[in-house]
Amino acid sequence: MVIDEFSLKGRIAAVTGANKGLGLSMALALAEAGADIVALTRKTAPELEEGVRSLGRRYERIGADLSRPETMEALAEKTLAAFGHIDILVNNAGVTPVHPAAEYPKEDLDRVFDVNVKSLYLLCQGIGRDMIKRRYGKIINICSIQSCLGGTNVSAYAASKHAAAGITRALANEWGQYGINVNGIAPGFMTTDNTALLRSHPGVTEALAEKVPLKRWGSGEDLKGPVVFLASESSRFVNGHLLIVDGGFIND
Repeated sequence: MVIDEFSLKGRIAAVTGANKGLGLSMALALAEAGADIVALTRKTAPELEEGVRSLGRRYERIGADLSRPETMEALAEKTLAAFGHIDILVNNAGVTPVHPAAEYPKEDLDRVFDVNVKSLYLLCQGIGRDMIKRRYGKIINICSIQSCLGGTNVSAYAASKHAAAGITRALANEWGQYGINVNGIAPGFMTTDNTALLRSHPGVTEALAEKVPLKRWGSGEDLKGPVVFLASESSRFVNGHLLIVDGGFIND
């Protein structure tokens, strides 16, 4: 039955930034589909833990500071050790400092690339090595519509998300031969902490929603189906793809 191909029963998924927002929704979706969850977060995630355990799935949280790429090798080892291996890696954590390009502070530029690019790459590398040995894995990098666009006052973020999309395609090329699917999800305008500053300006939320063909902003609920699809056997011949989930914004 085709519905069975969406099941993640018996799989183990690691999700960065899973304590809130899009990461929380996607981690819960993976658990709802049958996966055990390893949450890589700076802060505790009581809502996620309660949700995962209520579904009868195993849960483990590992403290993670993705602004420190030098710790990613050890983090990958701890993640793999939690339940013995990782079948699904979702690189969701990201930061979005907003500054005009001519005034972009170097410290924020460094932080954006440390979290959004370097740590993402190094986690793929550390956990990917074990997936290569096992000849199985699903890696899902959360990119952005800024992976396809330029944006305004988000030059570092846009550059980092172009990099994340490039890493996704490059790893798909190299690791497909080992039975590893590497894909990306590119959310559009989502109601998250990262967009709180943007949404705080009068009229912006309504104006941007009007530019989306579906006439609304997205939420974590809109990423549940896409992440389960890419994590499951139903996407076994999908590799190096950037799945845009933006209500049609970039096609308008």
